[in-house]
Amino acid sequence: MTILSNPSQWYRRFACTISYIILIVLINSIFVYAPYIVIRGSLISSGDLVVGAVYILRDFVQREIKHYVILAMLLGCFCSYILAEQQIAIASLSAFFVGEFIDWGIYTFTKKPLSQRLLWSAGISAPIDSVIFLYLTNMLNPEGLLALILGKFLGIFVVWLSWRLRHQQQLSYA
Repeated sequence: MTILSNPSQWYRRFACTISYIILIVLINSIFVYAPYIVIRGSLISSGDLVVGAVYILRDFVQREIKHYVILAMLLGCFCSYILAEQQIAIASLSAFFVGEFIDWGIYTFTKKPLSQRLLWSAGISAPIDSVIFLYLTNMLNPEGLLALILGKFLGIFVVWLSWRLRHQQQLSYA
C-alpha cells in the first residue's frame, strides 16, 4: 500500500508541512483581517506578534522535507495570494525568500555549532526580512518593526532552546 492510497498515513508523514502551509495562510490573513493595534500613534498588526510561530514550524518542516520547504512556502504564499490579499502575499513571499536565502548562507558557509548558527540566522535574517515585509505592505514604522522582530525572535528562541535542551539530553545519555 502506497502512502498516497492511505490519507491518514500521508497526513502523519507530512503533518508539519501541511500545518506550515496553513499557518502561512493564517498569519497572512491576520495581517489583512485582524484589527490593528495603535501604539504611540503607529499601527501594529496582530500578525506582527504571532509571526514567530512560522519559524518554529519551519524547523520541523525542514526535517520532514529538507530543502523542499521552499515549495511549501511557495504553496502557502500562493494560497495567501488567493485567500488573503495580493500585496500581503507578495510581501510575505519576498521576505520569506530573503530570509531563507540568508539562513541558507549562514547554515551552509559558517562552521559554527548549530546552536550558534540558529542565533546568527535570527539576528541577521529576522530584521532584514521584517523591513522588507513592512516596507512592501506600506506599514514600516519603528513600533511595527520592533513588534515583528520580537515576534520572530521569540519563535526562533523557542527553536533554539528546544534544540539546546535536546542536545544536552543526548550528551547526558552518552
